[in-house]
Amino acid sequence: MPQSVSPNVGELLIFVGQNYNFSYVYLYFCGMEKFEVHILGCGSAKPTLRHHPSAQLVNLREKLYLIDCGEGTQVQFQRARQSFSRLNHIFLSHLHGDHIFGLIGLLSTLSLSGRTQPMHIYAHEELEGLMRPWLDFFCTGIAFEVLFHPLPKGGTSEKVFEDRSLEVWTVPLRHRVPCCGFLFKEKALLPHIRRDMIDFLEIPYYEINHIKQGAGWTTPDGDFYPHERLVTPAAPARTYAYCSDTAYLPENADLLRGVDVLYHEATFGEELSARAVETCHSTARQAALLARLAGVKRLVIGHYSSRYQDERCLLDEARREFPNTELAAEGRCFTV
Repeated sequence: MPQSVSPNVGELLIFVGQNYNFSYVYLYFCGMEKFEVHILGCGSAKPTLRHHPSAQLVNLREKLYLIDCGEGTQVQFQRARQSFSRLNHIFLSHLHGDHIFGLIGLLSTLSLSGRTQPMHIYAHEELEGLMRPWLDFFCTGIAFEVLFHPLPKGGTSEKVFEDRSLEVWTVPLRHRVPCCGFLFKEKALLPHIRRDMIDFLEIPYYEINHIKQGAGWTTPDGDFYPHERLVTPAAPARTYAYCSDTAYLPENADLLRGVDVLYHEATFGEELSARAVETCHSTARQAALLARLAGVKRLVIGHYSSRYQDERCLLDEARREFPNTELAAEGRCFTV
């Protein structure tokens, strides 16, 4: 009986070399789906020449989700070489300018580009009243719907979006205005097909998805092979959490337990902890303490105060509490 093998580039070349239908290749390798976070902006309220205001692009299985939309987001979007046509959902943490001033420009550009599919915006309910006059004035004749979905007001985590591959939940935060983060939870993946068994049993490619979903296979001779012998377990579903802007909230540790990547604001260093309390922001050390309490796998810090010309001091501060910390920077892409 053939032994199980893991998918790799060499096997992909074998598939191509044997002229397998592309659907076969896709179905076999669909367990290796993309989950990336592109940093478009990681500065705070005061603009600088070093950092853009807050914006991130989540790419899950080639669907794009925008988190916050600071000034200049549409330009950064293009610098990241991403396609506007794959963006249908925008999540806004709160209604401070450095997180939303890029929204009207982005929507205007999408209108000029001939977009027709709806754009869904998840934000605190006041945003729609602010945006409708701007849309009516600056986006006359807009050919697509802009649909506003109000975020919950309570201090609990609630699901605000779901499709076949993803759930998005709010993360309660504490800031000077109503604010929430977002927890992106990938849905469980289907198991991996054992290519050695596919070859051995000569199973046609169009049956592969049925097997991935739980079916077995009966050979022409009547021998039955159960699902469990034809697959290997899927990789665990992945999670990404975005927490900005917020004061230090250790009570969020349970909600963020074990996430693969946590982005947490680190506006200040500990030397300005009093200022952090005053403005409802966090220090780099506090971001790291929460990461450690929650047992996350990886921490990315950002939303730097403009006073810092070199953020390595914030990185060093965070790593003393949580070594697996990295700095956000425009143009960086983190794999979840």
